[in-house]
Amino acid sequence: MELEKMRDTCAQQEALLRFESFDNQTAWELGNLMVAELKRRDLKVCAAIWSTTGYVLFQYAAAGTTLNNQNWMTRKYNSVCLMERSSLASRAISELTGEGVEACGLDPRKYVFCGGGFPIRLKTGELVAVALVSGLPDVGDHGLIVDCLSKYLGVEAPSIPL
Repeated sequence: MELEKMRDTCAQQEALLRFESFDNQTAWELGNLMVAELKRRDLKVCAAIWSTTGYVLFQYAAAGTTLNNQNWMTRKYNSVCLMERSSLASRAISELTGEGVEACGLDPRKYVFCGGGFPIRLKTGELVAVALVSGLPDVGDHGLIVDCLSKYLGVEAPSIPL
């Protein structure tokens, strides 16, 4: 997929996949839906939902994952919170502009521009949490989150081909 289309599709997904409200119970329900989907697809990945305060609302690590998956989730989380967009959108924009993590003045040990971090926003636009997946190629991580958010919210969002 061309980068402009990836960027624009991410923006459409982020505009569509918003919540009326979001609390710990919502995070638990969404997290369990994500785990059920991981198991249905037999994926060995980590999934999490962290509030924008850094509080872990939900986290799951499938057998076969490692602490490195959590390190990737931390970097994706940091990028989503700072840039206020999905980490895949940040990747597309970074590749379009030639401005990577370091060119933005960021430490690559703490930030990464690749798929697998998705902003959880209220319909008012407020960023309240980040959904995270680590273990697949980055477009797959992103797609898994979008699939789960779409299912949970009952909203059909455009997909990004793998």
